[in-house]
Amino acid sequence: MASPDDLTGEPLSLYAARKGVYPKKVDGPFRRFKWAIMAVTLAIYYGTPWIRWDRGPHAPDQAVLVDLANRRFYMFQIEIWPHEFYYVAGLLIMAGVGLFLVTSAVGRAWCGYACPQTVWTDLFQHVDRLIDGDRNAQIRLANGPWTAEKIAKRTVKYAIYLTVAFWTGGAWIMYFADAPTLTRDFWSGEAAPVAYVTVAVLTATTFILGGFLREQVCIYMCPWPRIQTAMMDEKSLLVTYKDWRGEPRGSVKKAEKNPDAFGDCIDCNQCVAVCPTGIDIREGPQIGCITCALCIDACDSVMAQVGRPRGLIDYCTLDDAATEKAGGTAPPIRKTLFRPRTLIYFGLWGAIGLAMLFTLGQRTRLDLAVQHGRSPLYVQLSDGAIRNNYTLKLRNMELRPRTVEISVSGLPGARLWIDGGSRETARQSLHMPLAADSVTSARLFVVAPGAGPKRQDFTIAVRALDEDPRGDSETIQFDRPGGQS
Repeated sequence: MASPDDLTGEPLSLYAARKGVYPKKVDGPFRRFKWAIMAVTLAIYYGTPWIRWDRGPHAPDQAVLVDLANRRFYMFQIEIWPHEFYYVAGLLIMAGVGLFLVTSAVGRAWCGYACPQTVWTDLFQHVDRLIDGDRNAQIRLANGPWTAEKIAKRTVKYAIYLTVAFWTGGAWIMYFADAPTLTRDFWSGEAAPVAYVTVAVLTATTFILGGFLREQVCIYMCPWPRIQTAMMDEKSLLVTYKDWRGEPRGSVKKAEKNPDAFGDCIDCNQCVAVCPTGIDIREGPQIGCITCALCIDACDSVMAQVGRPRGLIDYCTLDDAATEKAGGTAPPIRKTLFRPRTLIYFGLWGAIGLAMLFTLGQRTRLDLAVQHGRSPLYVQLSDGAIRNNYTLKLRNMELRPRTVEISVSGLPGARLWIDGGSRETARQSLHMPLAADSVTSARLFVVAPGAGPKRQDFTIAVRALDEDPRGDSETIQFDRPGGQS
């Protein structure tokens, strides 16, 4: 059998040029829902850095702040320290489980409504309609010659693209520094170079991905559609064309002449015209479908005009599709949503969230780390007593100064002091001030009788002297030159 290149005399090309996608304007419940989601997500993204939150005089007043300089993460009343990064890991796990939950219930709804690529692409497509007109006008302009009008429209449109993209990058850096201060420094040229580089990179990526690549990101670049297929099953809600009802297709006039020969689909192609990725949902489930349901709005509108029932294209599971095709009645959507798999995902998601809230409420705001000094390991004093030294790191995670008590236990006869003190001032416990929201280092000296084991475990403890006396402790070794084994 001859190969394709043998038939034409030229090698077969595996490259397919991109076909322009010009979604048509549509109205309906799903389109209005997309409007609402876009408004909420953009408001959250652009507005969150400007929300103030009073934490007192010793902490920043920005509600959400990733303070890399001081290694802090603030989210309203919650403050995460570097050693508490497992909370951030918990949030990421919750996000992952949440995506599993949404995908198993309603397919690629995340992609269709809340994905940043979808939100910004949708925003840019509305800019297209504002400047170039609706679908037919955009196609005529794209295929037409470069006239003065076309150049002017492209200039205005790309300027709006760049403005949106620039503010996207500008809003991102506001999460990493005080927003009003950084804005002033940015426009005065006093901000750090990394701020300008970050804004430039995000401006370029938003401009290119949202303005030009668009559906290619969803179909070719993003790995998520391929991962999602492993999380969906026959009970996941998908945007489905009910071919058993719509086929064979025929125009209204043909159907009027022979009503029993044609299905409900009048082959108007409105479902294709409104699709933001340019697919034909009538060809069945495909990777280009982001489950935005705009084709449902378009089809329902056409069905209303021709006097046929809605739902030719609708959210439907594969199981329900088989039931309806056999002439049965599909169960209510609530039974599809509240099934064992989704309930398990929801239970897991909720359990992780409740566990994090519980640990946040129970965590102590005072932390202690102890390291035994090694140079020298011990010092024998003139009266035979042995002195060891330790480096303490005391972490005060409260947004106020505190005074703490440091004590030892499990080492009979032990006395202690810190830098600036002496053996004459040594005692069984001592008090030490800690600055607000800080880590304080101190060198602790512990002296104990020379008689005893060569290595003896004992405990160094710290507790706050205020309304929250909870503290921390660590077991460490006390070394002697000889002693009992």
